[in-house]
Amino acid sequence: MAAKGSALTEERVEKYISITSEALDKLRISPPERSFNRRLAEDFLRMAKAYHEDAKEFAAKGDLVNAFACVNYAHGWLDAGARVGLFDVGGDDRLFTLFE
Repeated sequence: MAAKGSALTEERVEKYISITSEALDKLRISPPERSFNRRLAEDFLRMAKAYHEDAKEFAAKGDLVNAFACVNYAHGWLDAGARVGLFDVGGDDRLFTLFE
């Protein structure tokens, strides 16, 4: 028997997709133009957005397993970027996993 709260439901997947949407709206790229870290931040953001879009598409098709996997990858890119300073997230430790 599965542990209580461990079921993958449409509501749960939509909740995480929504949280990642909120995080995408909140962050700002930190490094200056014409820097390597700017290009790196843009790539992290491109990857996060691509996985986020994939999550929404899988969810719309009812493929909750792949939707959940994609939204977790998307948010992982955002957390990693925030943690290493590529994204300014205003100290938000609700939407992002910060270093301190």
